[in-house]
Amino acid sequence: MFNILEAAAQTGAAGGGMSMIIMMVVLFVVMYFFMIRPQKKQEREIANMRNSIMIGDEICTNGGIIGRVCSIKEDILTLEINKDRTKMKIYRWAVREIVNPMPRPEAPVQEKKADKKAKEEEKPEVK
Repeated sequence: MFNILEAAAQTGAAGGGMSMIIMMVVLFVVMYFFMIRPQKKQEREIANMRNSIMIGDEICTNGGIIGRVCSIKEDILTLEINKDRTKMKIYRWAVREIVNPMPRPEAPVQEKKADKKAKEEEKPEVK
């Protein structure tokens, strides 16, 4: 009788180890989709925002200083803080948000070769 109980305990222990591994994998997958992936997406959006800063944009720093960008040199931005034209240099990573962005120029639409040929054929020849 004890042999039957011991055999049942050993088979249960072996199956329990496998189910523990499966639960760990499922937990990691859930953490990835609910924590790690959204955080990486947010970091990517912040990096794109910081890389899109142009001269003339009004920005807010992590320290709460609001100013207008007057020059950009690599990763250093020069801000005009007030009407007295007080200037301050900050790193690009210190920008929290763009408060009032300058209007961005629209990207030129690339025409297809067939469209270009059709336009050239429509033009009247001048003699």
